[in-house]
Amino acid sequence: MFNIKEELKKLPDSPGIYIMKDKNDKVIYVGKAISLKNRVKSYFRKSIKTKRIENMISLIHHFEYIVVDNEAEALILECNLIKKFMPKFNVLLKDDKTFPYIKINVKDDYPSVYITRKVLKDGAKYFGPYTNVTMARQMVNFIKEKFKIRQCKNFKYKDRACLNYQIKKCMAPCMKYISKEDYKMQINQIIDILDGKVSKLLKELNKQMVEASNKMDYEKAAYIRDKIKAIEVVTEKQKVSNLAENEIDVIGIAKNDYEVCIEVFFIRNRKMLGRESYFFKDLKDEDNRQILSEFVKQYYLGSVVSPNKIMLRENIEDKEILQELLSKKNNKKIEIKVPKKGEKVRLIEMVENNAKITLDNKYKEKINVLEELKHKLILENLPRKIETYDISNISGQYLVSAMCVAQDGEIRKNRSKLFKIKTVLGQNDVACMQETIIRRMEHYIKDGEDGNFGRLPDLILADGGITQINAIKEIIIRYGFDIPVYGMVKDDKHKTRALIDSNRKEYEVSEKLMNFITLFQDTVHNTAIGYHKKLRDKEITKSELDSIKGIGEVKKKQLIKHFGSVAKIKEAKIEEIMNVKGINKELAMKIKREI
Repeated sequence: MFNIKEELKKLPDSPGIYIMKDKNDKVIYVGKAISLKNRVKSYFRKSIKTKRIENMISLIHHFEYIVVDNEAEALILECNLIKKFMPKFNVLLKDDKTFPYIKINVKDDYPSVYITRKVLKDGAKYFGPYTNVTMARQMVNFIKEKFKIRQCKNFKYKDRACLNYQIKKCMAPCMKYISKEDYKMQINQIIDILDGKVSKLLKELNKQMVEASNKMDYEKAAYIRDKIKAIEVVTEKQKVSNLAENEIDVIGIAKNDYEVCIEVFFIRNRKMLGRESYFFKDLKDEDNRQILSEFVKQYYLGSVVSPNKIMLRENIEDKEILQELLSKKNNKKIEIKVPKKGEKVRLIEMVENNAKITLDNKYKEKINVLEELKHKLILENLPRKIETYDISNISGQYLVSAMCVAQDGEIRKNRSKLFKIKTVLGQNDVACMQETIIRRMEHYIKDGEDGNFGRLPDLILADGGITQINAIKEIIIRYGFDIPVYGMVKDDKHKTRALIDSNRKEYEVSEKLMNFITLFQDTVHNTAIGYHKKLRDKEITKSELDSIKGIGEVKKKQLIKHFGSVAKIKEAKIEEIMNVKGINKELAMKIKREI
């Protein structure tokens, strides 16, 4: 038996990470500490804590810890464990975006320029990230058009130049029509453009243009002139005034009652390459400094390439260690800066304002839908949490139900719950619905708001009419709760047409609200049917294949994978069944006889 008070006494006064677990041994929080003894004990002292941390503490059943040599090791281990376990009470960067970069294999004799989403330590040069892949493609197309570098993916010497050479889109290095030195000069010019070092390049090109003109090589002079104009146009776009640094990420944060938005603006060579937005729920009570600290650690320690400078509104925890780790990881000096005045402060303010606008726009339409729902149904509170239920069966067999949740106007599929009906025999949708609602209420009574089902909803939308509404209301009243219940009814074409109350009154709503209701109804319907099919297919597979001697789990899976279903196996010929790995003629004949 784990005794928290006794285990707290054993904590060492050393740096390390601690892992909080619930009664099911699930990791719910991972943290880092300079002193494990002081940090872990602080959670169990009486002090003011955020609601998120209070909820986390209430679920702690036991904890583990790992001692390390220094803070840097603790920081790395913390980030790795957060990424591995994705604990529900950590600030989680749930992001699988891979941004496009422009890559030049400078080690090749005749390098190509192309877009990649994989940044490797291979000696190549990478430029980016470009959050807009179209912008990256436009830049690569511009480079290929104006510098006539090779277009082919795989370079090899040829006996005849390809069409790109004929239409003057390539200098045909495959035919050695251009020397490695001259080609390398073109590549160096491209690198200067991508690096933002165009002043020297333009000066040199102007000199070459004049020389060509003096030699009456007017075609070459015109080619260089067009290149100069194109470079001037492409490098003028998206300049950020008065910033001398070449590689900066500027981070801003904004909050509302529902979510936190962090925006990262990517500035490279005084150009705004793009921006990305990241959203975190249930953090409105958290300190901005703490949120930014967790974000920066996860975001940059998990990234292959980092900028020279990261600019924030305020200092973050572990700033010095993080700078050291990132500098070592990227083989260059990386600074985390908190500007106090001037253009850089105004840039952070601009990013923060954009984060606020992004957040407002994200929720404006959703909240408008909820406001309309509140107004139309004359609800006391804004229905921030809505639940809906549906029943699925075939002739009273494989009885199941599903619950789906919409939170703040957004359908959260990860909060869906599935029920295998236990107390009902035969086809009785009312009894199935009532069992489902009873079990939902019991979960709340047992586990409260911190349980897997969360708090009770502000509104229930039943997938059906009066019968289902009354069935749900009866159970809610029996348990002493007061939750509004309305039905989502469909027309003859099985299309959602209206909301309805227990008095058969229908409510006309806007197109946007109707689209939301339709999607909600379709989601719970598909969830219930999906679960029903899963149980049914599992039972069919089990009853018809598992009884055949010689068919184990491996062969069963191979048969189902090959044919798709038991029904298709029944239709197959013996020779076709023998095509499955491990099935000989004798076993194939046995399968045909017994299913």
